[in-house]
Amino acid sequence: MKPVKLSVLFAAALFSGAAVAQVEIKLGHVGEPGSLFQKSADEFAKRANEKLAGKAKVVAFGSSQLGGDKELMQKLKLGTVELAIPSTVMSSESDLFGIFEMPYLVKDRKHMQAIEKEVFWPKLAPEAEKKGLKVLAVWENGFRHITNNRRPIKVPGNLEGIKLRVPEGKWRVKMFQAYGANPSPMKFSEVFTALQTGVMDGQENPFSQIVSAKFQEVQKYLSLTGHVYTPAYLTTGSKKWASLPADVRKTLEGVAKDMQKYVYATAEKDETELLAKIKAAGVTVNEADKQAFVAASRNIYQEFSKEVKGSKELIDKALSLAK
Repeated sequence: MKPVKLSVLFAAALFSGAAVAQVEIKLGHVGEPGSLFQKSADEFAKRANEKLAGKAKVVAFGSSQLGGDKELMQKLKLGTVELAIPSTVMSSESDLFGIFEMPYLVKDRKHMQAIEKEVFWPKLAPEAEKKGLKVLAVWENGFRHITNNRRPIKVPGNLEGIKLRVPEGKWRVKMFQAYGANPSPMKFSEVFTALQTGVMDGQENPFSQIVSAKFQEVQKYLSLTGHVYTPAYLTTGSKKWASLPADVRKTLEGVAKDMQKYVYATAEKDETELLAKIKAAGVTVNEADKQAFVAASRNIYQEFSKEVKGSKELIDKALSLAK
C-alpha cells in the first residue's frame, strides 16, 4: 500500500504546485511606458505581490497588449483578464458614468475625493456591478487638454472643422460636436499614426497620455482647456473576482484603495514636468477661455440630464461638493 500512498501524495503535490502556479492576476491597460496608467499599474503590482507573498501574482500588461478599452471590458466579463484600468469607456457600460464626461464637473482632486465618497460608491459602483463589473478603487486618468495641427484653441469656435480623436464614449463625441469639431472615437493605440498621417488633426488627453504616447512629436499646438477630469477605475469581472480566494481578494482590494494617494501624488508631480517636456518639443502652448467652454457646455448638460435617468440628481450633488 505504501507505493500507492506515495504515488497519490506525489500526484497531489504536483497538482497543488500546478494550481498555485496558475494563480496569475493579469492587469491590462492602454497606457504606454511612462504614463500614469503604467506607473499606477506597476506600483500596484509591486505592492500587491509583496503582500500576497506567493499566494498569487499580479502581472501588468500595458500598451493595449491585452486589448483596447472595449476589449478589456469584455475580457473582464468573460474572466480571461482579471483586472483592468478603464476610464472614459465606463460610460459605454453604464450611462450614469457619463457624469464624468460632463465638462468642468470636477474642480480638483479634493473635489473628486468628495464626489467619490458621496456619489461614486453609493450610486455608480452598484451600476457597474449590474453589468458584471466590480470597481476595486478609483484612481486617475487626469485633466484633459486639446492638441492639434491646425490652430490654437482658445474658444469652442476654434474647433470648427477639426478632425478630433476622442475615446470610446458617446458623451465625449456629443460634447465636441456641440463645440463644432468633427470627433471620431478611436482606440488609443491607433492615435499616433492617425495624427502622423493626418487622418486626425488632433486629440484630447491628459499630459501623461500625451507625452507617453509621444503625441508632442506629431502635434503643433497644445491648448490648456482642462475640459474634463477623467477618473480611472481599477476594475475586475464580478464572476472571476468571486472565484479568487477570499484572502487574495482582501489583499488586492486593500492595496487598490491604498494606491490612490500614490496615484494622485504622482499625477500632480507629473503635470508640471510633462508640460515642460511638451514645450521643449516645440509645441505651441496657449491658455483657453474656460468660461467660453463652460457657456458652450450648457446644452450637453441638459441633454445628458434628460436622456439619462437619475443623472441630474448626481450632477447637482457633485457640483454642490465643490469648495
